[in-house]
Amino acid sequence: MLVGVHGALEAVGTDWVNVQVGGIVLQVFVPASSVAGLGSVGDPVRLHTVLRIQNEQPVLYGFPDAGSVELFGALNGVNGVGPRSAMAILSELGEDGFRQAVASEDVVALARAQGVGRRIAQRVVLELRGKLPDADGATPSGVISGGTDAEAVEALTALGMPLADARQAVAALELPSDASVEDKIRQALVGMGGG
Repeated sequence: MLVGVHGALEAVGTDWVNVQVGGIVLQVFVPASSVAGLGSVGDPVRLHTVLRIQNEQPVLYGFPDAGSVELFGALNGVNGVGPRSAMAILSELGEDGFRQAVASEDVVALARAQGVGRRIAQRVVLELRGKLPDADGATPSGVISGGTDAEAVEALTALGMPLADARQAVAALELPSDASVEDKIRQALVGMGGG
């Protein structure tokens, strides 16, 4: 699983950057609200990443911090919200603006994001209200915040499992705390399949 890149900025666009990592240049889509903070061409950059397959093509999404990755994952867990819509919301509102819009049930602000209509915005509020981590990383009860549990949840959502189901499946595991991500994914899938 590709969870991060560290290299030099080679090119910068409105919602993407090219990062040179060794002899390879990767195009990484980032929230437009984060682009300015990444630096100038030639500067070193470190991004947390999520790899998704769209139309049989790998697409790499990047974020300046782990909190943004968690928000992206939460958005992707909402029925009807794909990676592009999730990035559009984070681009339009930024991390803090998104949290505030969900907490205050501001459907209008969410619906301003490109490709996100009122119905999807309402669904985002309904499914995520009270479930998002705070800016300082504190998460409400029942929300998995990091470590191999978070990686397992991310992998399960990448396989198409709704975020709430993935979190519930991982939280219900009876494995040692040092169990590998692969073991957690395997056991969660077995548990969801009824054995």
